[in-house]
Amino acid sequence: MGGSYRAELLKVMKRPAMWVLAAVFLVLAQVFGYLLPYVAYRSGGGTGFAAGQTAAQLLSDLLPRSLVPNTLGGFPMFAGAIAVIMGGLLAGSEYGWGTLKTMLTQRPRRLSVLGGKLAVSLLMALALVVAVFAVNGLWSWVIASVEHRAAPWPGLLELGRGIGAGFLIIWMWSLFGALLGILFRSTPLAVGLGMVWALVVENLVRGFAGLVGFLDALQKWLPGVNAGSLVASLGAVPQDRPGGTPGVTAAVGGPQALVALIAYVVVLALTAALVLHRQDVG
Repeated sequence: MGGSYRAELLKVMKRPAMWVLAAVFLVLAQVFGYLLPYVAYRSGGGTGFAAGQTAAQLLSDLLPRSLVPNTLGGFPMFAGAIAVIMGGLLAGSEYGWGTLKTMLTQRPRRLSVLGGKLAVSLLMALALVVAVFAVNGLWSWVIASVEHRAAPWPGLLELGRGIGAGFLIIWMWSLFGALLGILFRSTPLAVGLGMVWALVVENLVRGFAGLVGFLDALQKWLPGVNAGSLVASLGAVPQDRPGGTPGVTAAVGGPQALVALIAYVVVLALTAALVLHRQDVG
């Protein structure tokens, strides 16, 4: 599998689309996590997306001690949507290029090829999460310095939990996109369906959960809901509270959300392996 991993890593490193998506991920994290809240703070209080928050509350969320919840707030929905696109590109592009059949006629077995792709998706998820925490940490320190505020940092355990939770969420959504790419043999269809699910379907289920009993039970097992519940358990503000982020919810407890996301990672990876193993790529 080592050869497949190195080949996939080389392809990812040379694909402009992956770098553009990573840049979009980082820029959006800064704009919505720090720039707009800081502008609202300097304006004297929360309006629009930050309605209901005082200037003091807005500033508190921007300081280093709030690095983990502030960074994780956008992971369940917005960062997850970008991860779906990256996963779809990673696994589905071979079908559009017509290179999968050629690849499989050479030495590597199907599961080795898939294993290389999944390993690269794991590396991408971890790199993105570490990068966004690093950049957010820099901006939180800058804001604390400019405002002459004390800048206590989160403890190593809290920071490790935040990075681990962010990695699990991003990797889960990336595997979701990769499975769709393999299942439908198409990058555009995988990306489109993944985005519809992450941004539309889950929001509709959450919106009607209070009106329809079985939807309330169903939402507690959805990937996005569990991702939102995991970050809520680490301090991110749920979307139904002032200053909350869309996608963050407290529908289930942190332990259940953690177990559910790990289960999704395992099931998505195994399903992708089964589909590719039985697929006719001729």
